Amino acid sequence: MGIGASIFLIALGAILAFAVEADISGLDIGVIGWILMLAGFAGLVITLVFWSNRRRTVVTRSQQPAAGAGYTTEYREVRRDDVPPPPPPAYS
Repeated sequence: MGIGASIFLIALGAILAFAVEADISGLDIGVIGWILMLAGFAGLVITLVFWSNRRRTVVTRSQQPAAGAGYTTEYREVRRDDVPPPPPPAYS
């Protein structure tokens, strides 16, 4: 679930919980609204946790001499926790 779907569920749940005064036999619209809001908040938290993990992945590319002739290109993803971004290039 993405951020948009989570916000939609939160908004829909709030509308059902606080603004709708309908009576349907066997269903409590207010409880359904609270359930939708809780699902939206849970989806939002899960999405933000996955996004924070994705931001910590650092991609490096290097060329190393291969055994034999020439160079090979290596693509490697290294996970580093709380690595600050590199400084901007100095212009003179």
